[in-house]
Amino acid sequence: MRQKTQDLGSKCRWSRRLNIVLGAVSVFLAVVVAAQLFPGQTPTTAAPGESSGSAAEQSTGGGGDMEFVRRDPDDPMAIGDVNAPVVLTEWVDMRCPFCALYSRDTLPILIEEYVDTGQVRVEFHDVVFYGEHSENAAIAARAAGKQDMYVEYLTTVYAAAPESGHPDMPRDMLIDFAEQAGVPDMEQFVADLDDAQLLQDVHASTQQAQQLGVTAVPFFVAGNTALSGAQPVDVFREFLDQALTGTE
Repeated sequence: MRQKTQDLGSKCRWSRRLNIVLGAVSVFLAVVVAAQLFPGQTPTTAAPGESSGSAAEQSTGGGGDMEFVRRDPDDPMAIGDVNAPVVLTEWVDMRCPFCALYSRDTLPILIEEYVDTGQVRVEFHDVVFYGEHSENAAIAARAAGKQDMYVEYLTTVYAAAPESGHPDMPRDMLIDFAEQAGVPDMEQFVADLDDAQLLQDVHASTQQAQQLGVTAVPFFVAGNTALSGAQPVDVFREFLDQALTGTE
């Protein structure tokens, strides 16, 4: 999966500085969400640059899938073995800068180390947090997904994302992203941008996320443990290793 060349050092420094301000909020969010997802259990979370440490050890394991885990072999919004021991669920908004940072810098490493080795399956859930353009972009990604190009579309959008802020995504840009991603039937893609069912599906996904208590993205669940934010890759390694241990 090709990604645009980025200045990794600059991005990481920018992410750490901004998350110093947001760190306390992220920790609180993960606690609240995981309390709703996993009653009686304590989540793990860490601001970028911090170790999840003992918090990761508070997961009780067990390997059971949560109700939002799909494990559908025909799911276009997923990558990896449908029978992988662990499903990593990610909630995303197409205009989220931290989702883009994770997609560019961390996801390719996790794919190589965990997905391609059959240990982890990744399933995406879209949410609309940043208005109409987020909604339209989510519909566009699902339209690409109808041609089995959801993940390619998602990563194309994130590869072009700015370092900060929520970029505008007018219709012509959404179409251009589809062309860049290699969506084969562009005429069908354009028609699907107006598919009422896709709009309904995006609304339903956002509503489910809100009911679960997901109020910021990116947000992740693996096993019975939650993680918030575009954390360093080592945090994700510990996060996934802990989930895998729970399946043994």
